Formats: sequence, C-alpha cells, structure tokens
Amino acid sequence: MMGLSRPLASFTPLFAAIILAGCTGVLPVRSDNPSSENSLVDQPAPSQIDIEDAAPALPQLGEDVVDFPSISHEMEKDDLWGRIRQGYQLSPRKESHRVHRQLDWYIRHPEHISKVEQHARPYLHHIVEELEKRDMPLELALLPVVESAYRPYAHSPGSAAGIWQFIPSTGKMYGLKQTWWYDGRRDILASTDAALDYLESLSEQFDGDWELALAAYNAGSGAVRRAIRKNQRSGKPTDYWSLDLPGETKRYVPRLLALAEIVQTPEEYGIRLSRIPDKPFFESVEIDTQLDLPLAAELAGIDIEMLYRLNPGYNRWATDPQGPHRILLPLERVDEFNAKLSELDPDQRIRWARYLIQPGDTLQGIARKHETTVAVLKQANHLDSSLIKAGRALLIPQAVQDPSYLKLTGLRHVAHRGIPPQGNKITHIVRPGDSLWEIARSYNVSHKAVARWNGISIKAVLRPGQKLVIWTRQPALVTSSLMNGPKTVVEKIPEGSPLETRDNTQRPTS
Repeated sequence: MMGLSRPLASFTPLFAAIILAGCTGVLPVRSDNPSSENSLVDQPAPSQIDIEDAAPALPQLGEDVVDFPSISHEMEKDDLWGRIRQGYQLSPRKESHRVHRQLDWYIRHPEHISKVEQHARPYLHHIVEELEKRDMPLELALLPVVESAYRPYAHSPGSAAGIWQFIPSTGKMYGLKQTWWYDGRRDILASTDAALDYLESLSEQFDGDWELALAAYNAGSGAVRRAIRKNQRSGKPTDYWSLDLPGETKRYVPRLLALAEIVQTPEEYGIRLSRIPDKPFFESVEIDTQLDLPLAAELAGIDIEMLYRLNPGYNRWATDPQGPHRILLPLERVDEFNAKLSELDPDQRIRWARYLIQPGDTLQGIARKHETTVAVLKQANHLDSSLIKAGRALLIPQAVQDPSYLKLTGLRHVAHRGIPPQGNKITHIVRPGDSLWEIARSYNVSHKAVARWNGISIKAVLRPGQKLVIWTRQPALVTSSLMNGPKTVVEKIPEGSPLETRDNTQRPTS
C-alpha cells in the first residue's frame, strides 16, 4: 500500500514537536445516533475539536490499562501488525484532505494509539483470523478503534454497545441475544461474527464497494442510497468521496484510512506500535451449564477483571442459564480451568446465600437489595408466585460487590445524571408532530434533561409510539398544551429509591 508520508513530509518537524510536548486527547468516536438526522454535519477536524465534544462519556475502565501478558520482542518472530498490513485491500486515498485531517489528529495524540493498542491486544488476533477466513480487508480489524476505541463496555448515548457498537435492533437482526443475563452485542465472538456478516451484506448491497459499505455501517444503508440517488439525478459521481453524506459519515472512512496508514508506516509519524504476537490470546471453553463467574476466575487462576474483559457479554455474576454455555479464557489457563471444573460438584457451580425473610419484606425488595430479579429468585426457590412468608429462607445468588466488578459490569445504579432524587417518573408516548422541545416544555423540564434521561441527542427525530422517560416534581396528574394531550404513564418514585434511565434511540439499518 502506498503511504501518505510524502505529502506530509513537510509537517514532520511540527508533528514531532507537538508529540514531544506531550499533548493529550481522546479520539473523536461516534457519540450519538449516526443517522443522517442526528449527525453533526459541520463538526471541525479532530485537531480543532474540543476534547469533551471529541469523545462521549464511556465506561472509564481503560484509563488504568490491564497489563496483559506479552512476549518479548526478541523472542517473538511474528508480529500481528505485519500480518494486518499484508492484508490491506482499501485504497489509501493519499490525496484526500479529509484523510489528512484525521491523520493529523492521530499524530498529535500518540498516547491514544498506545491505549487503544492495549485495549485491542486480547481481541485483535481473533478478529484478524475471522476477516481472513472471509477474505475481507484487514483494515476492518481497525474499525473497532473508530467505533469504540476497542473498549468492550463502551456504550454510546445512542444505545450502541460493544466494540462494534451495535444498537439493540440491529443486534437482534443479526442474531445477537440480549437478556437480563447476557448481551451478545458485547460478546467478542458473537458480535464479531455479526459485524462481519453485516459488513459483508453491506458490501454486497453496494457491489463490493467497501467505502460505501463502511459509510452504510455508520449512517445506515438507506442514507447512503438516498445520497447516491441524489447524485445520479444531478449527473454527479456516486463514489463515497463525492456523496453528500452526514458530517460524521464523511469523517468515518477517512478516519479508518488514517489509522491504516499509521499501522502501515508508524515510524514515518513518530508513533511506536508495540509488538503483538501473531498467536491466539484466548480460547473458548464449553461449560455446559450456568457458572458463577467469580468462581470461574478462581478456577482459572485469573482476576475477575481479566475474566470480564474477555467475557463482556455477561451482564451479571454468572453466565446466562439459557446459554451461551461458554467462557473465553487466556490460552495458558485453559487446562488448569478444565481440570478444576471437572472436579467441582455440579451443585457448587453457583454460589448461594441464605436470606431469612423479615416481616414487611417483598420479593421485589429482596431482589433489588441483592442485585438480582424477581424471576431469578422464583426460579432458584421454585416459587409459583411472589408471595413470601416471614421466617422462611430464600436462596439468593451471591453477587459480587467488589467495586471493579460493579464498574466493569455496569451494575451500579444510575443516580447522578441530573435526575431529581425524588418525584414522579412519567412515561411519555410520542405522538405525531411531537418534538423534544415541546414535550419538555409541557412538563416544565429542560429538553436537554429529557435527552439525557433517555440517552438520545437533543437533535434526535422522535418516532410516533416511542416512549420517553420524564422525571418531574409536578403532581401525578400532568396537563399539557400539546395537541390532543400527551399519552403518559405516571409512576410515583419514593424518596431515596435508585433511579434508572432507559435508552430508546434506534439506528436505521436501511
């Protein structure tokens, strides 16, 4: 692949000076629903973006990077980066100023490349293997850098999750199971299969044009087709670089090509890539039944954080009782794990605590206190109803309360997003013609607060029938100046109860 080094050669001293100055920053990843309706069309180049605007709030579990095992450079002959370079298939577009602007940002923030490299280390070999099996461009192994900075627990305000950033609807379309126990959008194996299926499908839709396929992955295939039809009517070219696409989508492919150029010749830009062994990091182990994950970590001789980074699809303290019945483990820990698991009594695969029911207890209250659900308690205790009696004992799965575990799994209650500590929770069902501003005004709250409570952009286009959560201190009977009045469901929340938000944003796929 031809590089961008020559056009940028005159800037090298400046870049070196900036790098030595120790600039800090975060890669501008998609922070919202990337549909044409919600994208920020006129966003400046990454070098000019305010840092808070450049990156959305993601789970901060990558700042303290896990020290994954590595092999010394002297002993390791094969480097995964070299394998990726050999599989490039996309045009570098070295003449594009859009690529230059993205490359400029990366060069001025080498520390970001270093962090992403560590995040990607346990997953990258698997993704490269899967891409090669399908004869797909190996530049696509860098796409999770653009999507999520390779953070498996990344979750956008637009409800996208995982390293490939699937929203719920597209995830379900591609077979990603999403339950209380498990979210396939974060599962490394399942989400990678789904993402490559999706990308292959998009490539076929656009006659093998990977640039258009990538644009469709970002904005939806419908948005790309509309842009193509618009250019056709005007007699203009219909390649990616000629289309009138949302601003974020115009930066999306250049961002990937800039990353590919850095991986191609990192030394040209003063960036150091650590050597990643070209060998599997993990192995998938079949476990047949539900298994307590902290116990699995003990059996494998690894810490719980490592286990959850390799198995981010599991939402709770145990695997999903309905499957998948597998876990990923570091390659060198598999034999020890299998040996110890085979010696374990099947009844001891889940750790239980006995809870003595107190007067006034409810099954819902007990479930909330112990970070579980009523359904789980019913299943574990063979209950046909929610009726319980004081003095009897309940078996409760022993959830882990370690702060790092709660941070990784997202089990902490959302209590600090500008949500009032008490008041009424109102579910507003959007009617035709509703706007975020009008809805907020009718409840005497800020439209920015409504967007924040529901994890959507303030520019989001609302859909009739969409449900929005509103928190208000008004009386339960709320009036509105909206035409025909709002259709609402009001729920009184007692003081001191943990409050949670819901995210209803959808990303169009067609």
